[in-house]
Amino acid sequence: MIDLNALPMRVGLGQFNEISEERLRFIKQCGCDDFLLNTPRLPGEKRWEFRDLLLLRTQAENAGLRLIALENVPISFYDQIMIGGPGREEQLENMKETVRNMGRAGIPILGYHFMPNSVWRTSRDTPVRGGARATAFNLELAKSAPLSHGRPFTEEEMWANYDWYLERILPVCEEAGVRMALHPDDPPCDFPLGGVPRLFRNFENFARAMERHPSPMHGLDFCHGCWSEMRGGAGVLDAIRYFGERGRIFYVHLRDVIGTADNFTEVFLGDGNVNPVETVRTLKESGFNGFIIDDHVPHMVDDTGWGHRGRAWSTGYIKALIDAVNTLS
Repeated sequence: MIDLNALPMRVGLGQFNEISEERLRFIKQCGCDDFLLNTPRLPGEKRWEFRDLLLLRTQAENAGLRLIALENVPISFYDQIMIGGPGREEQLENMKETVRNMGRAGIPILGYHFMPNSVWRTSRDTPVRGGARATAFNLELAKSAPLSHGRPFTEEEMWANYDWYLERILPVCEEAGVRMALHPDDPPCDFPLGGVPRLFRNFENFARAMERHPSPMHGLDFCHGCWSEMRGGAGVLDAIRYFGERGRIFYVHLRDVIGTADNFTEVFLGDGNVNPVETVRTLKESGFNGFIIDDHVPHMVDDTGWGHRGRAWSTGYIKALIDAVNTLS
């Protein structure tokens, strides 16, 4: 297993779901040693198996790279866990085995969220700088959405389901040496979307989750864009200091928006609510030594579906920020 504590703050690359020779070369050409796969395309309708995971890791190593994390299992792997449905016991056993298999295969981080009805956007082609296309969200357009799971859920129900899961999965993470990294709800709005409350929408709820489940294998996928959405950029640096100084930030999605959770547009780094120089400086000062990746990047002219041009621009920007902060500190 990779010794995560021995690595420095660094740039990585991610947000694709399968490995190809071209993408492995692209990662290396961008100056990265680490990457993650987001909801990787793997066999298995209920869990991931050891041999498939080991193959991913060895493909990365053969290219001189580290497969540092897998971000998100398919929602169908644990949707009954999230809503407290009748199939949650079976899903829990499969999730335990998935975590064990990741540990056996030497993949040290599993990013997760607790959104049974996923990420929401109301536009995927809003123009930003130079005519690049970006995603946006407007709560007024989303309020009339039908119930996503047949009935409305209360916040108390969702917390009970979350606690039930974490109490049972984290001991397995500790045995397997696999860290669980919690992503915010996106968007982190107060209004329940599709009848489901957004639990991870503010500092207080994240603090509750970390304090109630204090395992060393439990921390954050600190999505800078979501934290920026919460209060229009206010409080982002304070949250980094709080969780970073406690060693609870495992890795970072560095993106940003203009606006707040109820009405925002994703933009290029440097054009959003928060100064990214201050973000990376604060990460450094808080003792963060994980990896930072791009996230939802604007779609640039002649870009691929995966957005390789936008990702190359963002990755280079992040790498330069890290180098500058390290040099000047």
